[in-house]
Amino acid sequence: MQDLKLIGPITQLLTLDKLPLKGALKDEQLEILENAGILIAGENIVEVDEFNVLLEKATSLNAEIIELKGEYVAIPGWIDCHTHICFGGSRAKDFAMRNEGKSYLEIAEAGGGIWDTVTQTRNLSQAELAERTIANTNRHLSEGVTTIEVKSGYGLTVEEELKMLRAIKQADQETEADLVPTCLAAHMKPRGFKGTNSEYLSLISEQLFPILKSENLTNRIDAFIEKSAFSPDDIESYFQKAKDWGFDLTVHADQFTTGGSEVAVKFNAKSADHLEASGEKEIELLAKSETIAVALPGASIGLGCAFTPARKILDQGGSLAIGSDWNPGSAPMGDLLTQASILATFKKLSTVEVLAALTFRAAAALGLQDRGLLKAGLLADFNLFPTDNFQEILYQQGKLKPFQVWKRGVKTMESRF
Repeated sequence: MQDLKLIGPITQLLTLDKLPLKGALKDEQLEILENAGILIAGENIVEVDEFNVLLEKATSLNAEIIELKGEYVAIPGWIDCHTHICFGGSRAKDFAMRNEGKSYLEIAEAGGGIWDTVTQTRNLSQAELAERTIANTNRHLSEGVTTIEVKSGYGLTVEEELKMLRAIKQADQETEADLVPTCLAAHMKPRGFKGTNSEYLSLISEQLFPILKSENLTNRIDAFIEKSAFSPDDIESYFQKAKDWGFDLTVHADQFTTGGSEVAVKFNAKSADHLEASGEKEIELLAKSETIAVALPGASIGLGCAFTPARKILDQGGSLAIGSDWNPGSAPMGDLLTQASILATFKKLSTVEVLAALTFRAAAALGLQDRGLLKAGLLADFNLFPTDNFQEILYQQGKLKPFQVWKRGVKTMESRF
């Protein structure tokens, strides 16, 4: 086998295999291999088993043996299924004003708000945007996030959206993490556009969609369904055109008011993200669907608002993923593990529910079937945490960082500490 290597021994290896995609989970359902190893060929996992068993095989195949010294927990690489890490500028002033009690309107009138980010993003070249995206990606990767969804949406013209998506594609080629691009041209109607919301969306679908396909810039279309952005009626024709083009769909849904999750389910979207305003009706609707509910605790922390009703979604039988929503306005922290740990505390999520939400359930939200588990045939994306007990990872609320991060069978980071 090409580039065969064995990593171990690993004190605890959490495969996250054999767990359901939907519904509540208990920690006793976890498959934990002790004194384990991971046998890798190229980018993929060949086998996970007891280290001594794999050592005999690896030796007979003349594999490279990477022997670990110390106590480590192996877990699939984190998957952040919702970010906005391609952007220009900072909104620190907005954050300070919001904490002083200023309203959204007051912040916008002072030159802040999303349009500030649009302006600063438009002022950057594609190369400058790619450089900033690479920097954010590498920080995420150092914290164990090996797959990162990245949205456009701060361009809001055909050319500016293309600039963003081309920058994301460039960044993907220049980083070791995998970037999954998403077109969020339907973030809001841009200032200065003389037509209606529907006319703007029609322009985007007619002029942008063909280029997205021809340049292979993304296979995902997102929309912000909210009173301040687009209504469900505005979006339906847009989403139908996106489906006709063969795009997967995802929705910024139910952040401040409801309506978005219903559209997400109607169009069989891969995910409905935010959901802070979702009530019993919306939770039941999502739970009965194949759409993944994505909680974004970073936005709740950044805005000081309610968290996604994650516990209720799981108890109703829904599937829950957790994303960081890393963006310059409402979720500037960008620390996925810290945010997930905080959400777990407030919503009483079991450890395995959080781990599933950051791995294979997040993969499902992105339509990815080749990662999120430590299992033969899947990508060798995993983290090694310097502990002998997996429970320490959430217990330390993001302060316990990976000792090593492996991406597609390559060690991309090793901690000095």
